[in-house]
Amino acid sequence: MPICSDCAGFMMSYRCSRCGEESKLHRDRLCTRCTVADRLSQLLDDGTGRISPQLVPLADSLRTMDSPLSGLAWLDRNKERPNSTADWLRRLATGDIELTHEAFHSLEPWRAAAHLRELLMSCGVLPAVDKRICSLERWLIGHLADIPDPDHAQVIRRFATWEVLPRLRTSSQKKPITPSARRHAADQVKQATAFLTWLAARDHTLGTCGQTGIDAWHTEQNEYTRNTMRAFLLWCSASKLTRPFRLPPVHIRRATPMPQPERLELIGQLLTDLDLPLRTRVAGVIVLLYAQPLSRVVRLTLDDVGHSNDQTFFRLGEPPSPVPEPLAELLHRWISSRDNMNTATNHARLPVAVPRPPGRTTDAPRRSCRTHQRHRHPHHGWPHSRDPATRSGNARAGRC
Repeated sequence: MPICSDCAGFMMSYRCSRCGEESKLHRDRLCTRCTVADRLSQLLDDGTGRISPQLVPLADSLRTMDSPLSGLAWLDRNKERPNSTADWLRRLATGDIELTHEAFHSLEPWRAAAHLRELLMSCGVLPAVDKRICSLERWLIGHLADIPDPDHAQVIRRFATWEVLPRLRTSSQKKPITPSARRHAADQVKQATAFLTWLAARDHTLGTCGQTGIDAWHTEQNEYTRNTMRAFLLWCSASKLTRPFRLPPVHIRRATPMPQPERLELIGQLLTDLDLPLRTRVAGVIVLLYAQPLSRVVRLTLDDVGHSNDQTFFRLGEPPSPVPEPLAELLHRWISSRDNMNTATNHARLPVAVPRPPGRTTDAPRRSCRTHQRHRHPHHGWPHSRDPATRSGNARAGRC
């Protein structure tokens, strides 16, 4: 059992000179939490000797985080350099950087800026916006600047502003934007830019483009490019930017369902293979047992796990789906051994599958790579159902 320095017989006191807490001491014999409070008072001073009222929620969040030493290290990282955390906080407090999402688009390094923006959103200083939409808006600024033709840049800006971004914002109201959805949106913009370049190389514009031009372009492109470009072409047609044309129908390809014996064998391997990381085993069994995409698994939180009468449940839909043994035992082991729980934004909601700091992208691609090393991805061979009751029914029917 830990004992205090007095009981240990130490001659030197390790108690904070301000709050009396016994811990690691810093300048003026202050504990880490009091040192963080003083640093924040200095950095967030708006020139009146007080913390800027707009940034008080951020200061409160950082002062009460579970690991103040991590917060102090974050505040002091490269503190004397431009574009460091300390520099940005000072400029936010004095108004040199506006408290808007648009202001963060130009800050570098972008990962550190995304981390700070996520903190500001988590404590209500900035309006909540899906971080992948923020990422796309930031990327879009650079992409538009790299388009040499001003007319092309104007068309792409209109397409992104009135078609791509509104569709993502609508989707984000129902569920978080996945990395693949963000990449697809960027690909739509890039393919639209490439199409305008293709037209210009043939001395054509959108205004002179009709069925003949669309057919010629289709014959030169692969299926993915044609499907990615479809939204831009339909938007051009609806906006009367082109001559009338018709697009061929979209062919939907469906993967062959994974055979039941193979699925059960893979579940057994994940349940018993002690060489695999625990979170990989938990995530893999959830994918195989409940037919959930990896993008859904990495968004699971403790709020999605319930208990009733010694039974564990996943809230994947309504009603909640029961978690059979031994997955329940693996799940509880993972919950009790999660890492990276000390960041300020992980204080209230703790992810089950992937605990991560704000601004960091979900690691679904990395997990899928690890899964590929052992077996093929379930999405390539598992019939996906949008009905949670159907999924849980299928899982119960094939319970191992």
